[in-house]
Amino acid sequence: MNRIILSLFIAVFTLTVNAQITTPQPSPLQKIEQIVGLTDITVEYSRPGVKGRTIFGDLVPFNEVWRTGANANTKITFSTDITIDGNKVEKGSYTIFSIPTEKSWDIVIYEETKSGTPKKLDETKIVAKVNVATQNIPMVIETFTISFDDMTTNTAVLGIMWENTYVGFKIETPVEEMVSNQIITVMNGPSAADYYAAASYYLEADKDIKEAQIWIDKAIEMTAESPKFFYVRKQALIHAKAGDKKGAIKAAKESLRLAKEAGNAGYIKMNTASLKEWGAM
Repeated sequence: MNRIILSLFIAVFTLTVNAQITTPQPSPLQKIEQIVGLTDITVEYSRPGVKGRTIFGDLVPFNEVWRTGANANTKITFSTDITIDGNKVEKGSYTIFSIPTEKSWDIVIYEETKSGTPKKLDETKIVAKVNVATQNIPMVIETFTISFDDMTTNTAVLGIMWENTYVGFKIETPVEEMVSNQIITVMNGPSAADYYAAASYYLEADKDIKEAQIWIDKAIEMTAESPKFFYVRKQALIHAKAGDKKGAIKAAKESLRLAKEAGNAGYIKMNTASLKEWGAM
């Protein structure tokens, strides 16, 4: 009986020690996502409050690097290359640093995203920098806010608001280039990779082998200047299944030659085995 009571006491004590109290964060995390043109843009940042304090020029000093939020650095991610004030920014994730003054801010897109705000920014890590004028807001914005404003088909202004201040900078996305490339691709028809994938599927799924034969031959024709040993290997298998032994042997010999040039032992072995099976070696 004493052992049972002792065990219960230990269990209750352990639960009490391990228990944790969860309370709201003073600067809660927010993640906002916006499609601008054909580009996905994500911003992750923490949202401090004014709480009766003087913010800019006091809590956030002028002429010093600020993480543009609270807690961890504010991170922005682009799914495609974009442009900020004439500066090309490659797709990926970056930190948004700010250097506020009373009349304007320097907004910096910085290639390093680890936590911590440096006293001085490394110029080699600055991928874009834009100076934007501050705008006075006739009311107090209690909670630090980042938003996507003034949307067009290919641009958006990333707005930053807190206390009585608003700043914003324009992000341009390559809509025209992306749409033009899509139009060219569609109008030019399927690529060699498309024909190869379709032929491979028909071979493996035991579908119309004659159709697969047409597609794989088209893929080989389109890659004639730079033939791929695995494309030609697939051609050999499809022709063999279609009953074209002569064509299968020819393709297997070519695939074997290309595999030897590439030093691919696996395809050398497979092609050699097929040629023996088809009586060509």
